[in-house]
Amino acid sequence: MTIPTSPTGAGAPETVAVLAVNRQQPPKKTTFWSQLKVSLAMFSNPKSAAGLIIMGVFVLVAIFAPLIAPYDPNAQNLNETLQPPSFQHLLGTTHIGQDVFSQLIYGTRGVLVVGFLATIMATVVAIVVGVTAGYLRGWKSESLSALSNVFLVIPGLPLMIIVASQFQDPPLALIAAVLGLTGWAWGARVLRAQTMSLRNRDFIQAARANGEPLHRIILVEMLPNLMAIIASSFVGTMTAAVLGLTTLAFIGVIPVSNLNWGTILFWAQQNNAFPDYWWWYVPAGLCIALLGVSLALINFGIDEYVNPRLRSAGERARAMKRKGMNVNAAVTQVRTESAAPVTTSPESNTA
Repeated sequence: MTIPTSPTGAGAPETVAVLAVNRQQPPKKTTFWSQLKVSLAMFSNPKSAAGLIIMGVFVLVAIFAPLIAPYDPNAQNLNETLQPPSFQHLLGTTHIGQDVFSQLIYGTRGVLVVGFLATIMATVVAIVVGVTAGYLRGWKSESLSALSNVFLVIPGLPLMIIVASQFQDPPLALIAAVLGLTGWAWGARVLRAQTMSLRNRDFIQAARANGEPLHRIILVEMLPNLMAIIASSFVGTMTAAVLGLTTLAFIGVIPVSNLNWGTILFWAQQNNAFPDYWWWYVPAGLCIALLGVSLALINFGIDEYVNPRLRSAGERARAMKRKGMNVNAAVTQVRTESAAPVTTSPESNTA
């Protein structure tokens, strides 16, 4: 017995051709890695790319600090105190002859280690608490939400001062733990709200109806859709952690043996370097500002990727720049066939 087949040639109906294509190319199964690849497209934004490049430079400096720094950051030379920048000392010296450039290089490592450790801890806790509170219902969700509200009002700076006072030389891991413990609540609240919106979507309901396990629903269906919010929370938490560390070091809470940009500013302030010996404090302040700019650029790029209105405006502005048009012009620019932009004003159009 033969089964009649539908024609798929040139004269075949369009619906039959579509069915034949569907039989030949079955849809690919959605996986966590495929969803993650789509979510990481947010970093292809020019603003995010610029921020990641600046951040990458700081990371490389922190990793290869022993190879980049020309001197030991703690080495003293009393014959070369308070020397201005020169070929021998690129950023001058301190009041006891320490090389400022070497201190700045090694201080980058302390800032990034504490910043990344605190941010990773805070982000992991925020994901676990926020997604769980958003997916569950009833008293479990409300209890986790109340926990987030409690940690949201805990002041980080006074708590760090109290904890640091209990140790003669608190390690960097402890400082990062305290900063991370007080920095996860805001991200958890945002993730909870977004997860509550996602749990009623059709694809989540379909996955639940198909009997998908809970871990697959969260990892494959939810987390990739939350990746932009998680990345934005990561950037904001790291900004707060870096500023918190440098502030604690500047006011003298963190021991001066933990070299970072804040301790450089602390010693400059203690030895009356302001404003005469600018090479002692200006580079550290510029590094803090530049790191903040890189994190802000990454955050702006993520916002532009997530917000459809900002994304369309950015794409339209880049398209106008490629055509040689002025984005900030007060009048409308029209391109003629000779590729020369011609400006027209509203008055001429009404005339």
